[in-house]
Amino acid sequence: MIKNYKEHPVAKASGTIFPVISNQRMNGYLKEIADICGISKNLTFHLARHTFATTVTLSNGVPIESVSKMLGHTSIRTTQIYAKVLEHKLSEDMNNLRLRMASTKQSG
Repeated sequence: MIKNYKEHPVAKASGTIFPVISNQRMNGYLKEIADICGISKNLTFHLARHTFATTVTLSNGVPIESVSKMLGHTSIRTTQIYAKVLEHKLSEDMNNLRLRMASTKQSG
């Protein structure tokens, strides 16, 4: 619960709700979690942010302006990079669908 961190010295010193740790330490924790879970992919904080932006928010219809604010981007142009990844994936998916539909017509 948030109130458990109310008096945390690191959070108080930084003026944040939760203590903030470095990317290096966060990546170390993510590596440890991946090892425990048997995940071979190199998990990083950057990968987590990217996954949040694309898979969790944009793919589920959250407006890009909201995602931009959530990620702390000062310019929406930075967030649009994530949207381009989705457009590329959408194009691939539509092409795969077209191929499947064509093969269904031939076999039917």
